Amino acid sequence: MKKCLLIWILFVLANPIWAQVIKVEITKNANGNYQLIRGNNPFYVKGAGGDVFMDKTLAAGGNSVRLWGAENAQAVLDEAQKKGLTVMLGLWMPPERHGFDYSDKWACQDQVEQFKSIVNRFKNHPALLLWGVGNEVDLEYTDFSVWKAVQNIAAMIHEEDKNHPTCVVTAGIDAPEVSLIKEYCPDIDILGVNTYGDLPSLPEKIRLFGWTKPYLVTEWGPNGHWEVAKTKWGAAIEQTSTEKAITYRERYVNYIQNDSSLCLGSYAFLWGQKQETTPTWYGVFVDGKQTEAVNVLQEVWSGTAPKNWAPQIDSFLLNNALPDKSVELKKGANTKVKLQINHKDLSSLTIKWELLPESEFTKSGGDVEKRPDAMPISMKGDNNVGYSFNAPYQKGAYRLFVYIFDKHEQVACANFPFWVK
Repeated sequence: MKKCLLIWILFVLANPIWAQVIKVEITKNANGNYQLIRGNNPFYVKGAGGDVFMDKTLAAGGNSVRLWGAENAQAVLDEAQKKGLTVMLGLWMPPERHGFDYSDKWACQDQVEQFKSIVNRFKNHPALLLWGVGNEVDLEYTDFSVWKAVQNIAAMIHEEDKNHPTCVVTAGIDAPEVSLIKEYCPDIDILGVNTYGDLPSLPEKIRLFGWTKPYLVTEWGPNGHWEVAKTKWGAAIEQTSTEKAITYRERYVNYIQNDSSLCLGSYAFLWGQKQETTPTWYGVFVDGKQTEAVNVLQEVWSGTAPKNWAPQIDSFLLNNALPDKSVELKKGANTKVKLQINHKDLSSLTIKWELLPESEFTKSGGDVEKRPDAMPISMKGDNNVGYSFNAPYQKGAYRLFVYIFDKHEQVACANFPFWVK
């Protein structure tokens, strides 16, 4: 008996994280509203989608980060624990469009076994908040067997881990999908919804489609590239960083935070930077510098505005036109650029220009895209008299990018699609 006790003590000492597991559960408060309880305390998710810049997540008032897969889980969980953050740990289920066959019971069984080893490895880590079962496995899918696979994974998690809830993450929301999840996935505790321009309708749709358990907004941000106006040659028109900041504020305050009865919080996308249609569309960071969206998230998460606000773009015109005018230029034509910036110290700002051909490598569902190579550009002028440059000599679609940096590691950015005929 003493020998067993000694072995147990040595095991705990050698695995201090195991001894610190923090239970997370779903309850209802006195008002009948769903809430997460972590370590006996209510926990509302103020999350960042991505594991970089965790110091800035914490400084902004965030309390959680989201991982889509477990490849780097140990390092992220450990770092999050040091900083007092939690982690939504994803189990990456390859989507049907990548070739996985969810009607293959042996492949699905093997997947469950692989995930079981991940669950047992990390289930007692104190930074773990919940499990994310797949991400947008419903995007462009035809085989409804995927929901049985989701259920098998969720059931395995509940069997192996009694301390953390499960969440399945979908691409948007529709009634048939909610019905399938309710029918086939009883071990899913939380519905995670990735939504952008459609976020204002999410609280209504959740109820209309019959979802009665709690939900998380697992990705949200600016209007998606599939949801915006396009030029006549099909280039999606991106919001400026200032317009995106307004969007973040309105959607968080009016639709996420306001749904206190079912919504457990959210993960803003993307806490980092990636090429998806453009290099600036979804990331709230550019070249390691934070955009105005981070200022807004800090204000709504913490209740306190940052001391130094990022630069703002009031207008960005090509030949006195907005992007929705589908500006066409002649080869080599001298082109006027008008940029209006709002900042308390304009003289401290640094402006960078970049010219990219329109991306030819766009994909769906956030799949990896190649960033177009930058082209030479000679921009003349200044912010007082305006700017000008010569259009490329090769016909086709391009984007002119502007980046405005301050002295506090912040940036404003915008781009203007145009066509050389």
